[in-house]
Amino acid sequence: MTLPHCDSPPTPQETAALRERYRFERERRVRPEGPGQYRATTAEFGYFAEDPYVGEAVEREPLHDVVDVAIVGGGFGGILAGARLRRQGVAKVRVVEKGGDFGGTWYWNRYPGIHCDIESHIYLPMLDETGYVPEWKYAPGEEIRQHAVRIAEQSGLYEDALFSTAVTSLTWDESAHQWVVTTDRGDTFRATYVITATGTLSEPKLPGIPGIEDYKGHTFHTSRWDYGYTGGSPEGGLTGLAGKRVGVVGTGATGVQVIPMLAEDAERLYVFQRTPSAVDVRGQRRMTPQEVDAERPGWAAGRRENFLRIVSGEGAEEDLVTDRWTESAALLEKLLPSFRRDGEPDFEAAYEAADHATMNQIRERVAAEVADPATAAALQPWYRYACKRPTFSDKYLPAFNRDNVVLVDTAETHGIERMTERGVVVGGVEYEVDCLVFATGFSVGVSGVTSGKLPVAGRDGVQLLHARAERGPRTLHGFTSNGFPNLIQLGSLQNASSVNFSHILDEQAVHAAALVVAAEEKGAVLEPTSEAEDAWIGVCARDAPDHAWFHAECTPGYYNREGRGRPNGPTAYPHGAVAFHELLRRWREESIDEVLQAKVQVKI
Repeated sequence: MTLPHCDSPPTPQETAALRERYRFERERRVRPEGPGQYRATTAEFGYFAEDPYVGEAVEREPLHDVVDVAIVGGGFGGILAGARLRRQGVAKVRVVEKGGDFGGTWYWNRYPGIHCDIESHIYLPMLDETGYVPEWKYAPGEEIRQHAVRIAEQSGLYEDALFSTAVTSLTWDESAHQWVVTTDRGDTFRATYVITATGTLSEPKLPGIPGIEDYKGHTFHTSRWDYGYTGGSPEGGLTGLAGKRVGVVGTGATGVQVIPMLAEDAERLYVFQRTPSAVDVRGQRRMTPQEVDAERPGWAAGRRENFLRIVSGEGAEEDLVTDRWTESAALLEKLLPSFRRDGEPDFEAAYEAADHATMNQIRERVAAEVADPATAAALQPWYRYACKRPTFSDKYLPAFNRDNVVLVDTAETHGIERMTERGVVVGGVEYEVDCLVFATGFSVGVSGVTSGKLPVAGRDGVQLLHARAERGPRTLHGFTSNGFPNLIQLGSLQNASSVNFSHILDEQAVHAAALVVAAEEKGAVLEPTSEAEDAWIGVCARDAPDHAWFHAECTPGYYNREGRGRPNGPTAYPHGAVAFHELLRRWREESIDEVLQAKVQVKI
């Protein structure tokens, strides 16, 4: 890894002063409840999670059939798993999705201004296979959703899919070597294999503001945008907000995109901010197929591998993407356990100097683009680059120069104090609003499986959640677990990750399909031994980087459990996604038989 060169590294006095400023700003925002400051969209708040894009679910008879593979989740993880399976000749693949169509996060998130912050030519998966070339460097949400549909259609996944349907239990039947799958629509069907692809951004969360239930105005979460109220579309034109006072809670990646759109149409927009985002340059533009060499076979796969190598610290002869992700890649070291430090004995000092230079540049941009000095000061991020997910926009900061936009900084009170029937109280001042939009994101890493909403019972009725509670997560490569035959889990646990998660999911989908095909060819059950799990956990633990100290000093956010730190442990492969993908390829060629166990018939 090569850190950016600093023309004038900070002096020891400047470094000490900046550390103290970061500590001071962190303490203003930490809340004693930690993650408990948020509440789930359940019970009396369940309406926040309802599907606004479909009417009443289409009536159908419950299914009681048998499929080869059941996939839980219709986002990119589930779609790619299904597509890779179909390309391997697996016939009966059923995706079960609680939304009304494929798309996952991109089905639910349709708020005004929505775009991906990863370049479209590397974020949209299977471009080589589908023949699609995006028009924009950063794709709008609807284009991404339509591409998800494109993959599903070309892969024949609609034929057996179940939409507006939630899986309620998975139970292993040892005598039949099948999983019994039940749903909230009365289905009870069987599958030889189950793949869980429930995602890391599937459960919207709300702030636990005192009095939130008392507010009488209109409210909704950005992942369930109410165009019936606002009018317009993701491109804007929110005519329903004419004459309305609108409040937005949250200034993360979603808020940065939606706030400029709301500012155009609301009579008055109050932006309630606890912690400002680091807002870097977007540089959105149209791109031609010639620019990305789209006529060359495998162009998209090569481009996304190039990006992965750079943001993983592996380096590349040429930066094909050339954006702020790749330019600031070295600063991702505290998030992605993958960077090389060979020959850099003074790494931490150089890292801190590069971090200071980048964050100073971001703060200077705020001061240059926001006219009011007080507003600009409140919008400046005082923390290190890897403490929060960076954001990118050329429209966000100028929005605060509009006369109808008011920034309400809540740091002095550690967030919003309370809500009333009419509005929001901060610093003893009540801000009356007709509509309040929650841009508060998702419970990261929480899914039906991890929360217990979707119970998984393996061999001898052992519950997956209970087994993890007793012994911690135990997997081989993050995919399979002893005692849970023919169950493949997609996600980032004991696996590898990157900022371009769709690339990670596609590699996982390829691996999942290979596991199923190998088990079918050998007539075997797919299950690792406990010894294989022990060995893999050892690999993850042995070289796990010590980043706990860094995140303990960060401003609160989901990266550090709202200020409670990010503990070390065997939660991820420690050598990065590039090395992990190569490890999986070799393992599939040389050692895949390790997880293929003979079927044992149970006498009844």
